[in-house]
Amino acid sequence: MSLISWAVQAEEFDMAHEHAALMARVDGCGAVAFFLGVVRGGEGLTALALEHYPGMTEQSVQDIAAQTEARFDLLGGRIIHRYGVLPVGAAIVIVLMAAPHRQVALEAVGFAIDHLKTAAVFWKQELFQDRPARWVEARAEDDSRSAGWG
Repeated sequence: MSLISWAVQAEEFDMAHEHAALMARVDGCGAVAFFLGVVRGGEGLTALALEHYPGMTEQSVQDIAAQTEARFDLLGGRIIHRYGVLPVGAAIVIVLMAAPHRQVALEAVGFAIDHLKTAAVFWKQELFQDRPARWVEARAEDDSRSAGWG
């Protein structure tokens, strides 16, 4: 059984619920680190539309969870990535990692989110109030961060 559970879903998630569920299945936990990604606003942005191809996207998230689990001494973890049209301020992704010590939990979260940004198969389109939508291009700095993990 995998230590890191994951989901790709349109529905909102509850941070407190996800944390409680993780804590209920780990023993000897000294640290839980998390990352919560939200739709950033500005420049007239009203929403972010995330599209995906279910089989491909789910496999990519599962692979990232497996790589994270293999690399770090974790007690458990949870990854949820949303899709659909998400308004400014909406939660897009959550990564929670539980470990005996904080450094492992923090590094595992960093590894997972860096790889979710570059290897999870999603197509993102920015939606604006006053101009046409535009597709989000991959960013070189995201690729560099992901590659930096070796």
